[in-house]
Amino acid sequence: MGFDGDEETAPQNPKYLKSKFRYNSPFVQVSLIGLVCFCCPGMFNALSGMGGGGQVDHTAANNTNTALYATFAVFGVLGGGIYNILGPHLTLAAGCSTYILYAGSFLYYNHHKHQAFAIDAGALLGVGAGLLWAGQGAIMTSYPPAHRKGVYISLFGSIFNMGGVIGGLIPFLTNFKRSEAASVNDGTYIGFMVFMAAGTALSFAILPPSKVIREDGTRCTHIQYSNVSTEAVEIVKLFLNWKMLLIVPAAWSSIFFYTYQFNNVNATLFNLRTRGFNNVFYWGAQMLGSVAIGYLMDFSFESRRKRGIAGVCVVALLGTAIWGGGLANQRRYSIKDPLPPLDFKDSGRDFAGPFVLYFSYGLLDAMFQSMVYWVIGALADDSEILGSPPISHTVNYKEEPFGCWYVGFYKGVQSAGAAAAWQVDTQKVSYMSQLIVNWSLTTISYPLLLILVLLAVKDNHKNEEGTAKEADPTSAGSAYT
Repeated sequence: MGFDGDEETAPQNPKYLKSKFRYNSPFVQVSLIGLVCFCCPGMFNALSGMGGGGQVDHTAANNTNTALYATFAVFGVLGGGIYNILGPHLTLAAGCSTYILYAGSFLYYNHHKHQAFAIDAGALLGVGAGLLWAGQGAIMTSYPPAHRKGVYISLFGSIFNMGGVIGGLIPFLTNFKRSEAASVNDGTYIGFMVFMAAGTALSFAILPPSKVIREDGTRCTHIQYSNVSTEAVEIVKLFLNWKMLLIVPAAWSSIFFYTYQFNNVNATLFNLRTRGFNNVFYWGAQMLGSVAIGYLMDFSFESRRKRGIAGVCVVALLGTAIWGGGLANQRRYSIKDPLPPLDFKDSGRDFAGPFVLYFSYGLLDAMFQSMVYWVIGALADDSEILGSPPISHTVNYKEEPFGCWYVGFYKGVQSAGAAAAWQVDTQKVSYMSQLIVNWSLTTISYPLLLILVLLAVKDNHKNEEGTAKEADPTSAGSAYT
């Protein structure tokens, strides 16, 4: 399908390089990592979106997810260094395999109601997720052309979130005739496991960065993998990096709200089959959101800094409106005063408002996450800095660390926030208090991200814009035309 050999014999045929369907093109490789995440974290998201892991009692799922995100908080930070040492195949395959065990633990719980296996599987998944998302972060920040990162983030987000859409159909279809059921059946968990196994196998199709060739003929990196001591030093430096400190509130809040949305909106307001129905649209909204924000942050202005400012402001305004709608909805019910579960077929107009709100939560989530990823990808002056391990005689790593370290730091802080959120729900904190905390955390992050864009995002760097225009005079347009 495409060339993946040595640099010296790499084809320089312009027609070959222009083809985005080459096996070693950034387009294909980003699509492949999207499919891997479609099968593994995409299905995990669908399972989590059911609320309580598909169980009527949320306690087991809350404790399992606390263990998951506690280990994820550690390995989200360490994952970048592990990726640099092991490379994509071992890192991604090891990470993906833990998702299968996690889904299997809930299949076991369906019969035995013992939390221990599920909690252990959750802790192991936290390790695996740290590895998987470090690999994903390295690919997303270094494989795409620097002037089209938003488009490629949108491509990934669309494929990845389709996993949540398909994953939402699994419990919806397998439990369609069980309108009064409280917990999902075995077939639901088995279906998730089949997809996760396919994603593990597909991870071996991802090429290392040295074999990926962009349309202008450049490779993502020519530098060999690092060693343990160098990785450890660079990871520690992240905690002293002022740019990373500005990202902390956004990272902490970015999936903190999942607990509230999945357990206290979807699982509390709707019956079992409707929760699966809602998830189809929640993750479908994520696809729309990732495409919309990606286009805005790549094509809205010629100035990269202005695009970043526009993206943050649009997400801030939309987030304020959606959380305001959530506040109006939350005033109707509480832990002590619940509402009768809604059904998508039988509840009529009462179903419409909460459904639209849940759809909007999905839209906002994708736009928020993609916006932060764009900022991370734009932090480096040269795209090779984001895509290369630290041992190099051509790149000064005193200026910028490896992209997957940035993403790993983001995922680590994000996971620490999620671990706290699941335990907040376990302690039966009021729904209104959870909503206010979620809204406040995301609101605090917007001005800090604006400061980061203004101070750290380089505007129209010659290497970024010039190289692209020399390679392709039409590069100001869409990367897909």
